[in-house]
Amino acid sequence: MQTSSSQRLPLQQRVRHPTRDELNSIPWMAHLTPDERRMAEAAVHVGDAQPGDYLCRIGKPVTYWFGLIEGLMKMSNDDSQNPAVTFTGVAPGGWFGEGTALKREPYRYNIQTLRKSVVAGLPVDTFHALLDHSIGFNRFIMNQLNERLGQFIAAREIDRMNNPNIRVARTLATLFNPVLYPGVGEILRITQQELAYLVGLSRQRVNEALNDLAKQGAIQVEYGGLRVLNLAALRSSDVLSRVQQSSRFPQ
Repeated sequence: MQTSSSQRLPLQQRVRHPTRDELNSIPWMAHLTPDERRMAEAAVHVGDAQPGDYLCRIGKPVTYWFGLIEGLMKMSNDDSQNPAVTFTGVAPGGWFGEGTALKREPYRYNIQTLRKSVVAGLPVDTFHALLDHSIGFNRFIMNQLNERLGQFIAAREIDRMNNPNIRVARTLATLFNPVLYPGVGEILRITQQELAYLVGLSRQRVNEALNDLAKQGAIQVEYGGLRVLNLAALRSSDVLSRVQQSSRFPQ
C-alpha cells in the first residue's frame, strides 16, 4: 500500500549516509584536499525524496547547503497569496542556495521535487568551515556564484519574452548548463509536463516548441527525455530567430 504525502515521514527523517558512487558524483568534492574531503564526506547526508517534497521553504532558517544527485526540482515563490512563479529548475549535479548559506539568512524561495529524487545536504557549519580553509572550495563557490548570476540574468530576459518557443529554448539551455548541472550530460530526463511546469506553459504548447527546436537540429526528443545536439545553437539568437519564424509561418 502506498503512503500518502500527508502520512509519510518528513524528508529530514528519511536521511541516510551516501554511497560511494553518490559521493563521487558531487562535483565540488574533486576540488578538496584529502583531509578536506574526509571531513566533507563525513558530514554529507542524502535523502530519498518523493514528488512534492519540499527541500527548502520560504522563511525557514538555512541549515544545509543542498544539491541534487538524481531527479528534478523547481525553485518557486510562495503562491499562497500570489500567482505561482517558477524561478528555475534544478537538474542533476546542481548545488544551490550558496548565497543563502553564506549569509545564514532565511530562505526566500521554495525548493520542491517534481519526481522521485536523491538529494544531498552539507551542514551549513561545515560549508563555512570549508570556506574558511579550502582554496579549492572557495574557487568552486566563486565560479558557482558567477554562473548563477548569468542564470538569473537569462531568467529575467526569458520573463520578458512573449514567444513560447524561445522561452522553452532558453529554459532548456539553462538546464543543460554543464557548470551548474554537471550531472545532466547530453540527455536530460524530463517529461513534457515537467518542462511545462518550469516554463509556465501548457504541455501542448511545450510539445509544439520542442518539435520546432528538433526541426532546427538543436535537440532530439527521446523516450523519457531530451538529447541536446547543439547547446550553442540552443543559446544562439540566429537559431532562436528561425524557431520564432517557424512558429509564425508553419509549413
